[in-house]
Amino acid sequence: MDYKTLIVTKDPSGRAEIRFNRPEVRNAVNLAMVEELTHALRTLAADRDVRGLVLSGAGDKAFIAGADISELVKRDVTDALRAINASVFQLLEDFPWPTIAAIHGFCLGGGCELALACDIRYASPDAKFGQPEVKLGIIPGAGAPHRLTRTVGPGRARELIFTGRIIDAAEAERIGLVNRVVAPPNDVVEAARACMAEIMANAPMAVRLAKVAANAAVNTVDRRSTMVEYLSQAVLFEDPDKKRRMTDFLEKKNRS
Repeated sequence: MDYKTLIVTKDPSGRAEIRFNRPEVRNAVNLAMVEELTHALRTLAADRDVRGLVLSGAGDKAFIAGADISELVKRDVTDALRAINASVFQLLEDFPWPTIAAIHGFCLGGGCELALACDIRYASPDAKFGQPEVKLGIIPGAGAPHRLTRTVGPGRARELIFTGRIIDAAEAERIGLVNRVVAPPNDVVEAARACMAEIMANAPMAVRLAKVAANAAVNTVDRRSTMVEYLSQAVLFEDPDKKRRMTDFLEKKNRS
C-alpha cells in the first residue's frame, strides 16, 4: 500500500515504526488513516522479521490531537455501530509484539485512546493528554472507558472522561497514564527506541508470550461491555447537540 497518512519503516534489528503523518491537522485521525493503520498493523504482524513497534507523530505539535472533527460531525448511528476507530485500536492492542507510543504535544481523544492501546507510553514534557469528547457531545467510544480505567483506576478515569479535562505530562506520569517523561522533547522517540532495543535483546518467544500473558491478565472486558460504548456513541451521533457542538468547534477553528 502507498501510505498517505502514515510513514511506515522497518529497521534491520526488527524494530518497526509507524509515524502518523498529517501534521497540518495535528495528525487527526480520519478514515483514510484508520484504513492505512489497519493495513500496516496486519502487514507488520505477519512479518517474521518484526519484533517490536514504535509509534509517534509527525511535526512538532502532536502525537495525535484526536479524531478529525470535520469527518466526525458527519458520522451517524451506522458509523458508530461499525466501531471504526475502536476496531483498529483493538488490532493495535492485540499486536503480537510489544508496542511503545512516543508521545509529544497533543494526545487527545482518539489519540489518547490509541496510546492507551499500546503496551508502553513515553512522553515528552510538552505532551498534553485528555478525553475531551463530552465537550463535543459524544463519549470516548474507542476504548477509553475500559483502557483508561484499568490504567489509572476508576476514579481518575471517570474524572478525566466526565470533565474532559486536559492534563500535562507530569500529571500523566503521576497517575500512571505514561511510564516515563523524557526530556528534552526531541529525545522521546530515541528513548522509545532504546527501550525497544532492550526488549528485543531478550528471547523473542519469551517476550511474545509474556505479552500474551500480560494482556490476558488485564483485559477483563468482554464484548458486552464494549458494545455499551458503541451503543452509547450511536445514540449520541444522532443527538442534535453533538452536531451543534462540533459545528461550533469547526467554526472557531476556522476563525483562528
